[in-house]
Amino acid sequence: MGVQILILNSGSSSLKFQLIRMPEEETVCKGLVERIGSENSRLSLDYGGHTYLSEKPVRDHRNALGDIVENLLAPEPGILKSPDAISAVGHRVVHGGDRFSETTQIDASVKEEIGKLAHLAPLHNPPNLLGIEVAEACFPNARQFAVFDTAFHQSIPLKARKYAIPSELFEKHGIQVYGFHGTSHKYVSGQLKPLLPGQHRLISLHLGNGCSATAIIDGKSVDHSLGFTPSNGLIMGSRAGDIDQGVIFYLVSHLGYPLEKVKQMLSSESGMLGLTGYSDLRDIQKAAASGDMDCKLALEMNAYRIKKYIGAYTAVMNGLDGLVFTAGIGEHSALLRAMVCSDMEYLGIRLDKEKNQKPGKGLQALHHKDSKVSIWVVPTNEELQIAREVFQKL
Repeated sequence: MGVQILILNSGSSSLKFQLIRMPEEETVCKGLVERIGSENSRLSLDYGGHTYLSEKPVRDHRNALGDIVENLLAPEPGILKSPDAISAVGHRVVHGGDRFSETTQIDASVKEEIGKLAHLAPLHNPPNLLGIEVAEACFPNARQFAVFDTAFHQSIPLKARKYAIPSELFEKHGIQVYGFHGTSHKYVSGQLKPLLPGQHRLISLHLGNGCSATAIIDGKSVDHSLGFTPSNGLIMGSRAGDIDQGVIFYLVSHLGYPLEKVKQMLSSESGMLGLTGYSDLRDIQKAAASGDMDCKLALEMNAYRIKKYIGAYTAVMNGLDGLVFTAGIGEHSALLRAMVCSDMEYLGIRLDKEKNQKPGKGLQALHHKDSKVSIWVVPTNEELQIAREVFQKL
């Protein structure tokens, strides 16, 4: 009989979890708390062929994790008899800086470092650290491990990793491109490897509340849209993505914004939320279909930004063999996939419209038979990737 590993994946507004039996890679149960911090938060738990739903406001990630543990230990449906049934807990941690390049068992010094890096990932590292602390209390006999989003991007070459600012800021203070969503990009590229034996240049699009694009050659990250913090690049749910840094100076010196207000605006009040009033793409698509012009424009801007990155990464890789859509939006928004792939024939990208509208479940090919670039939906499974890496450390 294998060991049971609980995986906690804290996003900026969600908390995904899976209980996985290793080495069988059997998912015992899985679930999601979404829209944390809003009045219409929801917990869903899938176990034994049944889905259990709970809809109530969830104030923060501590409450979300408390609800998850309560459901896991409840007599009905009876998933865990006791906390000691968990051998290890694997935590997705967004920012590992330049210290963590592999999966690491958590001790006081690791927690301290994760906390120190919170200012570089303010929407993620704090709930990641909170998840660790709550899990330690709930499962005191389980070993706790951190799997860092930044680890996969250690292979990015210096010419793409270094910023054009004084070199001492890189050498003394580590200001550079770190990259994020690495666990997801690593998983989906690995899923495609056996299907594309002669193809090795991929662009992986992780599109959720947080979004990123990664250029991958032979399974290694060579460029990435997020950088020193998970704030630049593509347009995200509440983050602006790429913006002229002069805008920040203008907001401060001419419009009188305090720096903290600018930071809050760009990380929590911008992106699709700032453009439309909604941060969830499902709400935006629904409003756009009803004629909301702000939502229509926001969708166009979102797709346009993604297309620019596809063009740039195709250039630096000297070609493109595969385009991958993953994460909540990438996997479920046929509209955004179609908008991204439209008018891209010059790069050999041609989407099959019928396959895109009804892609089916699991990994699916969406390219037209005449497309030179293969196009895929690959459901990400960061939790399974984390479980694999944790199991290797046990």
